Amino acid sequence: MSASIIQINKLSKRYKGAAFYALDTIDLSIDKGAIYGLLGPNGAGKTTLISILCGLIKSSHGEILIDTKNFKTDSIEIQKLIGVVPQEYALYPKLTAKENLFYFGSMFGINTSQLKSLVVSHLDQLGLLPFADKKIKTFSGGMKRRVNLIAGILHNPEILFLDEPTVGVDVQSKQAILNKLIELNASGTTIIYTSHHLKEAQDLCTRVAIIDSGKIIAKDTPDNLISKVPNARNLEDVFIELTGRELRDYV
Repeated sequence: MSASIIQINKLSKRYKGAAFYALDTIDLSIDKGAIYGLLGPNGAGKTTLISILCGLIKSSHGEILIDTKNFKTDSIEIQKLIGVVPQEYALYPKLTAKENLFYFGSMFGINTSQLKSLVVSHLDQLGLLPFADKKIKTFSGGMKRRVNLIAGILHNPEILFLDEPTVGVDVQSKQAILNKLIELNASGTTIIYTSHHLKEAQDLCTRVAIIDSGKIIAKDTPDNLISKVPNARNLEDVFIELTGRELRDYV
């Protein structure tokens, strides 16, 4: 059995002025080498959980250990371990793809010669090398998503967090992103990601947790979750059975 690389104990988050907790006493253990999907309706708490795990926001209560370290005493060490690919593009539109990646790579302290090699290699693998010197503002959504991914993995993180990495992209870009994630995982990277694409999560994830109203209501392998719900054919059936059919629009 794999060792836990992320341990979450009684984690809660209540935003200032909010009537309810965005996360309510979450307990979760994520094994090293997993591809772990965090699934849930709009407003369920997925992005809040990812943001706390990345150190972007603070929890109200509870404990997080990342490779036995915590943000209170080991934040610098944790930041070296993790990569983050946010849902919003973390790119400078007036810079080229190569300029963006050189900037982010330099922030990680990667030396210049190694960085040049890494940037070219990743751009080539994700079909972007012919556009390396084009400004990001001219890129399609799928191209921006691929550059966004590269920016988060240049320093070869042990743990990669992604928030909706394939949202709003064309089929080819989606497949290129998923193939890259599978390759990273095969090389030892633990991946934690949120998605609304349940077929994608079913095919990609080794384990998933379904979150609703700030609580984890189910967690297991996709196949085990499907087997536990009567007449469920896939993860989408499980999701609907557990979270209901009520619309979750919110502003």
